[in-house]
Amino acid sequence: MNSEKKIAVIGGGSWATAIVKILCNNVSSVNWWMRNDAAVRHILKYRHNPNYLQSVEFDLNKINVSTNLVEIIEPADIVIIATPSAFLVKTFENFPVELLENKVVFSAVKGIVPEYHAIPARFIHKTFRTPYSKIGIICGPCHAEEVALERLSYLTIACQEDVIAEEMAEFMSCRYIKTTASDDLFGTELSAVLKNVYSIASGICAGLGYGDNFQAVLISCAIQEIENFIDEVSPIHRDVKSSAYLGDLLVTAYSKFSRNRTFGFMIGKGYSVKSAQLEMDMIAEGYYAVKSVMEIKKKFEVEMPIVEAVYNILYEKISPVIEMRILTEKLN
Repeated sequence: MNSEKKIAVIGGGSWATAIVKILCNNVSSVNWWMRNDAAVRHILKYRHNPNYLQSVEFDLNKINVSTNLVEIIEPADIVIIATPSAFLVKTFENFPVELLENKVVFSAVKGIVPEYHAIPARFIHKTFRTPYSKIGIICGPCHAEEVALERLSYLTIACQEDVIAEEMAEFMSCRYIKTTASDDLFGTELSAVLKNVYSIASGICAGLGYGDNFQAVLISCAIQEIENFIDEVSPIHRDVKSSAYLGDLLVTAYSKFSRNRTFGFMIGKGYSVKSAQLEMDMIAEGYYAVKSVMEIKKKFEVEMPIVEAVYNILYEKISPVIEMRILTEKLN
């Protein structure tokens, strides 16, 4: 592993903060971009992010934090994007894309780009002209809050180029993070998108009072939907029982740290979409993802009753009580 490689992390939220923390174990310095100038000043003065994972203290000799995107990306060999998917287009709308030429770009977005109904890998390929062989994804099962607590967590690093995946896996590996390299770029990224939708479904059902017995059936059916969908979109051999697929789904559907489950729980308790969004201080990626997945699934003609139920509740404003009762008749 070349610890002198320059890595840039784009994003100021909890997952970006966690990634910077992990990288600081293995590399000599990390360039870190965030939009909020006040947060940058706070980090430079007090050594922690004032808005997310406040317990994490940074060594200022190891990070270069700035609101200047060009300054952060230009010298980097590897760029890790960890902004919410809803802000991805805006973040790079005036960026000189030629500065990304020959760089490796990893997505840690965990969402879908709503303007294009596209996974981040496709957005990166089309917008930055980065070849797919130089695009990767960092996925769970892993919540930023547990990274901050240094609880043992697992990451899957996927890239079609094995050498790139393995190198990033080394950069992200430390005492409390174990990593696995994969070549399934599209499958892991699509699964990371879908698990947020199923987490909302899990939260809605919990909010409505459905118990653990039904949740087990719901998530069992969810992994089948994920498998059917990603096998249609990207038909390569994969084992969806591994941690990048089933593990990531389970932790997102059940964890108290899951913002998508929390969002769904509020919907199940009677909150409107807008009021639930206002109540939360973080983005629930599944809200944007379900609309895009509905568009994609039409093209591939995949049956996905759980996705359809979540869409009907969030976008068609059908009562969660009614929609979930209908769904219970379709699951087994």
